Amino acid sequence: MSQLPVPVTTIGLLLASNIFMTFAWYGHLKFKTASLVTVILVSWLIALPEYILQVPANRIGHGHFSAAELKTIQEVITLSVFAVFSVFYLKEPLGWNHAIGFGFIALGAFFIFHKWG
Repeated sequence: MSQLPVPVTTIGLLLASNIFMTFAWYGHLKFKTASLVTVILVSWLIALPEYILQVPANRIGHGHFSAAELKTIQEVITLSVFAVFSVFYLKEPLGWNHAIGFGFIALGAFFIFHKWG
């Protein structure tokens, strides 16, 4: 098995896990007639692969990244995946206010990762 750099492996696993997570948490919104019990069970089944990817991502990434940096990466990926999901799957547009909010989050990520002298 080839060795990918830790950041590539970590971010790749976090991206994949977030795709599962987003469908587990929000995918059922298109199925309003399904019972709550059904959507909970399906969501749990979708969430299992999310955990299978998420836990190794954090384990592999910790040491190269701090826990705060890992959480920041997670949140930026989560919002990026959700934005695409919202527009293309749920067909809900994002407005200028969303872009500004995401921009503030990106600014927060800058402060987390910037190495201050």
